[in-house]
Amino acid sequence: MRPYELVVFGASGFTGQFVVEEVARAAAGGELRGAPRWAVAGRSREKLRAVLERAAERLGKAALGTEVGVLLCDVGDAASLAAMARQTRLVLNCVGPYRFFGEPVVAACVENGANCIDISGEPQFLEEMYLKYNEKAAEKGVYIIGSCGFDTIPADMGVLYTRDKLKGTLTAVESFLTVKSGPEGSCVHDGTWKSAVYGLADQDNLRKLRKKIGYAPVPVVGAKLKKRGFLFYNREFKEYSIPFMGADVSVVKRSQRYLYTELQETPVQYSAYVNIGSLGSAIKLMFAGFLFLLLVKFSFGRKLLTKYPEFFSAGRFSKKGPTQKQMDGTSFTMTFFGEGYSEGQDPQNGKPNVKICTEVKGPEPGYVATPIAMVQAAVALLEDAACLPKQGGVYSPGAAFSKTKLIDRLNKCGVEFSVISKPEV
Repeated sequence: MRPYELVVFGASGFTGQFVVEEVARAAAGGELRGAPRWAVAGRSREKLRAVLERAAERLGKAALGTEVGVLLCDVGDAASLAAMARQTRLVLNCVGPYRFFGEPVVAACVENGANCIDISGEPQFLEEMYLKYNEKAAEKGVYIIGSCGFDTIPADMGVLYTRDKLKGTLTAVESFLTVKSGPEGSCVHDGTWKSAVYGLADQDNLRKLRKKIGYAPVPVVGAKLKKRGFLFYNREFKEYSIPFMGADVSVVKRSQRYLYTELQETPVQYSAYVNIGSLGSAIKLMFAGFLFLLLVKFSFGRKLLTKYPEFFSAGRFSKKGPTQKQMDGTSFTMTFFGEGYSEGQDPQNGKPNVKICTEVKGPEPGYVATPIAMVQAAVALLEDAACLPKQGGVYSPGAAFSKTKLIDRLNKCGVEFSVISKPEV
């Protein structure tokens, strides 16, 4: 009997405004049954109303109507967070960096019986929430699902899609990310930059956290997936590649662990890489990367990095974020190369004898694909509730949505999953 189906928290933030627009689009398109009431939440009523006006204008409407509420809420005010959580079935949390601002929202949602989805790409936050709140969320029947944006729905659901399209047993996957931009170039808001700065600075604590959690080991099924070097020439794409530094690998591993331990499904080994272009581009990136890794180790270095993101990222990150033209001209493709064993073949004996290539492609990753992924994850949680894990808890996307229609929903909204080459023995 809660007044709202979902609330977008941090709606007037840079990413939040695009999530609001996507929620409005989904509601207008009938993706949520009935006439769903939803709300925006944040600190400033004026800014929240401006975001709703912008969303209405983008959708060609005079206004979004009375079904959309406005809630005043501050991440530093626990009472306001509790009041928000009590009024909705689901909170879409857009307030980052999550290592600083995420936990109070999770705590309020668990305590007050609201589900919560975020778009964090910060493994330490995601796994710390699992340690602290998994059991409480299970008791309350609440689903807390992290990394439901570009980090890491394309990767996590892409591995599951590849598995389901292989006739046999998939045992290993490598993914390669390519981001293409138009003549205006591409840019990322500095909120993501800050998350990367503080995340890489805190790697030691992430290792300690994982020891504390005591994850059950996941067996290697089939031939062991070989790790590639830090920089290598990729013959499939005819350009240089490096390991992807985002949360994809850690989140996919959590999903595979859950699917193995809880559903007895064969675990898939996974490595993620990003294509970076020519040798010249690779050398420039390596130099910038070494400087970045050096500076994050020191307090003054982190201050410099967060104060001057444009300088230290060669214009790739900025406090203003991308322009509309930059977003319109940018797209991504994530290509998955999978290998495994054909039907009737024992994965514990012999070499893999079947391969498959799949692809996930979509619009600009940070502020077009991410809102699509987050909102469709929300729709899946609300509409495919019978297909979610039987009990609440803190889940990765693959663990939560493996049995839902999330991939079908994403396909209809422009984040497309497809088979590039059929399984071949």
